[in-house]
Amino acid sequence: MRIIITGGTGLIGRSLVDLLAHGSDEVIVLSRNPTLAAQMFQQQGLANIQTMGWDAQTDQGWGELISKDCAIVNLAGASPAHWRWTQSYRACILESRLRAGEAVMQAIERYGPPEVLVQASASGYYGDRGQEILTEASTSGRGFRAQVCQQWEASTIHAQTRHCIVRTGLVLDTHEGALPPLLHFAQLLGSQLGDGQQWIPWIHKKDVAKAIQFLLAHRLLSGSFNLCAPEAVTNRDFIRKVQHVLKRFPVFPMPAFALRVLLGELSTVVLDSQHLLPQRLVEAHFLFDYPRLDQALYHLLQGEKELPVA
Repeated sequence: MRIIITGGTGLIGRSLVDLLAHGSDEVIVLSRNPTLAAQMFQQQGLANIQTMGWDAQTDQGWGELISKDCAIVNLAGASPAHWRWTQSYRACILESRLRAGEAVMQAIERYGPPEVLVQASASGYYGDRGQEILTEASTSGRGFRAQVCQQWEASTIHAQTRHCIVRTGLVLDTHEGALPPLLHFAQLLGSQLGDGQQWIPWIHKKDVAKAIQFLLAHRLLSGSFNLCAPEAVTNRDFIRKVQHVLKRFPVFPMPAFALRVLLGELSTVVLDSQHLLPQRLVEAHFLFDYPRLDQALYHLLQGEKELPVA
């Protein structure tokens, strides 16, 4: 299969490209800087990855690559990991996602539908839900993150093909995303963020790529999927598990009001509570490599695939 990926140089995109590069599929990454993207993949030893330029707004220069036997994975969008969500950056977060979705739809309408379209979204779709257990059947939430995710999903919802929406939790990676600042807080002996009772949906970067590959391959699957590990943890438990791996000891909490002063609306990423379950992936018999947080943390922080023997 030919797999066309937008946002292939981002956190999820790089993990997906790395996984697909070791298979027999033809992988094409669309990038606003294809030369830089090609150099990045070559440095990773992925010389077989093709990169093509695009403006992230139209189908110009790449739409003709679409065929009925190909797949599109739309991950494009400005990173939300910005120091402060100013009004202008909030607009950038939303517009970058909508324009990428419009470009994909433009290409599909002009050149015909692919075999499958995988559309990115995030756990923010559900908003702040306290202790409520959330499956794919749960309603959408409120707030800026929820509104962005709802419009992001809607940008390609009318594609006349098999359509999978992936609502991804916190992707664990030691170099990018939300884990590095949480690691820094844990190393400073912080015990929790806010009251510590908020639920954090998380997933190892290898499992998020594996789950997308699973959806590409299983032609009977469509609709929305929560991409998070089956083990749900609270913020307090998350920080303490990190500290256990790092051999640190919790001392002080970070009050919610202090986080809001420091980070503004970005604080909702760690203060909102979303008790997500990957119900549809589990029902489809998807097997996680890292279903437990301690497994994922030991692999990422200690370079071990298994927990140490007691």
